[in-house]
Amino acid sequence: MANFSAADVKRLREQTGAGMLDCKNALVESGGDYDKAVEYLRIKGQKGVAKRESRTTSNGLVAARVEDGVGMLVEINCETDFVAKGEKFQQLAQQVLDQAVRVKAGDVESLLKSEIEPGTTVQDLIDEGNAAIGEKIEIRRVARIEAPYVASYLHRTNPDLPPQVGVLFATDRPADVARDIAMHITAIPPQYLTREAVPDDVVATERRIAEETAREEGKPEQALPRIVEGRLNGYYKDNVLLDQKYARDQNKTVSKVLQEAGVGAVAFARFRVGA
Repeated sequence: MANFSAADVKRLREQTGAGMLDCKNALVESGGDYDKAVEYLRIKGQKGVAKRESRTTSNGLVAARVEDGVGMLVEINCETDFVAKGEKFQQLAQQVLDQAVRVKAGDVESLLKSEIEPGTTVQDLIDEGNAAIGEKIEIRRVARIEAPYVASYLHRTNPDLPPQVGVLFATDRPADVARDIAMHITAIPPQYLTREAVPDDVVATERRIAEETAREEGKPEQALPRIVEGRLNGYYKDNVLLDQKYARDQNKTVSKVLQEAGVGAVAFARFRVGA
């Protein structure tokens, strides 16, 4: 039996960039000889994953799942659309989503550190995917929403590719309109759920810009407060979900649509690949 330690596996992985299992196999095949293990990985084409760190991952997919009032949204990126629509990449993405749901991941770091099985983390899985697929792969974002009711919607911007946009929208009780609002968020992305959620510094900046712009336009001093408030309201209508005009009926706001359905908004999350 080959004689090597976990430190040897770690060192080999750091030097070559190959996946953990590939490094273990290389050390086994080389009888524990480190230099031979490096050669083994080179021969097998596993060396070089680390060199992909500088590459840009602007393609990929968004995956979502909702179970028992908990929604999970994950964005996984790769370098090319060719890989994004491939079976191996999509299987890898499914494994990542499964793990995110299982460990209740709320951020990328905790998800990467979580163990799929003893001794194998999600980071190991990603590294192995890098080596097997031949492109840089990374988990970019994770969102988890728990509420009385969560709806999800996945959108394909290209029929040949997996979903590029994913949305979770949560309400205080079950309602069919929740999925409709998720679709609205896909089409008209908000920045905030409510006016109260807009940070004070953002509001202050918008007020200052509105006032300075009005002065540049030569507006009378006495009219500035009204003009500033009007332009601030315009900012809210563009960026706050409840203030936005509903995509399916421009005569109603999203708030009005929810009010008519008798439900309240709790939270939302929206990912678009590369955005």
